[in-house]
Amino acid sequence: MEKKVFKIGGMTCASCASVIEYSLKKEKGINSASVNLVSEKAHIDFDQKVVSENDIKKIIKSLGYKVTEGKDNHEEAKMLRNRFVLALIFGLPIIFAMIFGSMDLIPKYIQAILSAIVILICFDIWRSGFKKLVKLVPNMDSLIFVGTAVAFFYSLLEIFLGGEVYFESAIFILIFISLGKYLEAVTKGKTSLAIKSLMGLAPKTAVVIKDGIEVETQIVDVKVGDIILVKPGQKIPVDGVVVGGYSGVDEKAITGESIPVEKKVGDQVIGATINKTGVLQFKATRVGKDTMLSQIIKIVEDAMGSKAPIQLLADKVSFYFVPIVIGIALLSGVIWFLALHQFSTALMVFVSVLIIACPCALGLATPTAVIMGTGLAAKKGILIKSSKALEIAKNVNMVVFDKTGTLTKGEPVVTEIVSINDKTNQQEILSISASIEKNSEHPLAQAIINKAKQENLVLSKVEEFQAIPGKGVEAKLGSKNILFGTRKLMADNNISTDFIESKMVTLEDQGKTAMILVVGSDIFGIVAVADVLKENSKEAVETLHKMGKEVAIITGDNKRVGQAIAKQLGIDRVLAEVLPQGKSDEIKKLQSEGKIVAMVGDGINDAPALAQADLGIALGSGSDVAMETGEIVLIKDDLRDVVKAIGLSKYTLNKIKQNLFWAFFYNVIGIPIAAGALFPFTGWLLSPAIAAGAMAFSSVSVVLNSLSMKSYK
Repeated sequence: MEKKVFKIGGMTCASCASVIEYSLKKEKGINSASVNLVSEKAHIDFDQKVVSENDIKKIIKSLGYKVTEGKDNHEEAKMLRNRFVLALIFGLPIIFAMIFGSMDLIPKYIQAILSAIVILICFDIWRSGFKKLVKLVPNMDSLIFVGTAVAFFYSLLEIFLGGEVYFESAIFILIFISLGKYLEAVTKGKTSLAIKSLMGLAPKTAVVIKDGIEVETQIVDVKVGDIILVKPGQKIPVDGVVVGGYSGVDEKAITGESIPVEKKVGDQVIGATINKTGVLQFKATRVGKDTMLSQIIKIVEDAMGSKAPIQLLADKVSFYFVPIVIGIALLSGVIWFLALHQFSTALMVFVSVLIIACPCALGLATPTAVIMGTGLAAKKGILIKSSKALEIAKNVNMVVFDKTGTLTKGEPVVTEIVSINDKTNQQEILSISASIEKNSEHPLAQAIINKAKQENLVLSKVEEFQAIPGKGVEAKLGSKNILFGTRKLMADNNISTDFIESKMVTLEDQGKTAMILVVGSDIFGIVAVADVLKENSKEAVETLHKMGKEVAIITGDNKRVGQAIAKQLGIDRVLAEVLPQGKSDEIKKLQSEGKIVAMVGDGINDAPALAQADLGIALGSGSDVAMETGEIVLIKDDLRDVVKAIGLSKYTLNKIKQNLFWAFFYNVIGIPIAAGALFPFTGWLLSPAIAAGAMAFSSVSVVLNSLSMKSYK
């Protein structure tokens, strides 16, 4: 069996993806086929002995689609934008005349010329619709093609016959469909940007030590077992194990954790993380596609590729709507011709049915509501990037929050200073701690120094400073020996910490790192450092609970910290000690329980989970990759906007459904009337002019319904 990804061009709606998928699956030798409209890719599992790649390409091409390398997303969006603008420029005179009821002011032949120009500008839609119609796999383009072609050619005929013309129908439809296709292309382009941003994290070169000499080597030439040197401020090029040196490494880009991690001999290092302080030498253990960064990239790609296509409700019924309407129009025309033997009457009925069923309202239903909804959201600091988000938000029943940088501020701060006896006060404890830490490379040192600066404390000069990896620091302050660090450091110096153990445990149960300060042989106090909660985290969780949503926290931290945060916020479930590549697996587990999951995150390590979740919500203060991967971005970095985003998405989707209801309502009522259903009772047939008016009225009602969204609070 062979697994292959094919890039497909020419898909315009959900029915396109369904037709390709169905046709591939029934071919002998193809085990599975998944076609993604957004990424424009087909993931196919096939037996090479039974069916070849060329056979698969032929099947796709036979349906009227292309197997291609694909255009650059930016270029495609630019082309579609230019097409929409050009069509709008040439169509505006007729649209204004139609709106203000002054069509007679524009000569019919001028209307014909302007319509022909708009059709030529949007000819790709016509060509696609015609091809799919001929191949009996009609899509939304086919519906557009039939409606606009009949309106245009019938109007050309009526110029010579002296009757009514309906050029405005063709122009109106094509302009708004062009706008919709441009917006769709912009959304699709975000997926490739996410992958490009991830790939840009890895450094291009590495310094490899060969025979004691430092040699700058291209990253692709680094091999497992190479000894690599990394100086302060440089990125670690590949994954490995430290064999020399000591440093603090900023792993936030990969793990999302804000506090730099101490690295000493025997510790693991991760490619694309940043060496902050000391010099490190490490042996490469994973290179190329095996590094953690490469694995994260693969997970994001797979999660994006496995997503269901964005299926707008209009697309879901278009496959049946087109042939049914054409069939009704033809049948009606034939019946009237046989009954009256009048070709003009039969043609009038045929055209009336097609024009009243013209997909103008269908074309407007989604874009107008999406534009209004996303515009409202943007004013509130919320970016809704895809119509998929609108569909999914309504059903979300589980919201998963990343911890660091999402629920918390992402920067360590001093939270508590505890005096042990009456001899000292908090300011003295902070002053001594900051004085000794100003010489330290320890990742938590900056939080203590920053706190001393805020208090405007004067720091003292210390001597004989020594950092003890994994334990703390010691130095001389005047004639006194100072120790500052963990229980292990105190035990090594025969200082008992039993009498402060309960306080230490209390602080640690709150998710804080507690450090002990000893002056001489006396314990002076405890300094606690932690990543504090954002102001609105608790309110956001409480509101989600009121909405009936279950809330979970996911973190790479230990269970004690995770449970401490969960307890403070009232969170239901804790997913702790989760590695970056494991976050998407945790989301999958929740989905396997039947949960519709919204993931809220900010780091690069959250990107796979954001992509895997049914709804990805990224914070605007987070990484570019998280923002590109999420369907919703919260610009203001306020977690209460998670609630607003879900509410506004549901509201917008409801408006789309209302619009589609009105669009189909007019068709359900109008098509039988246009076909002559009222003739036996009234002796009256619907003229194409009235049919066009009814079609226009359906469009107006849809637009007005979308405009009413301005009142949303």
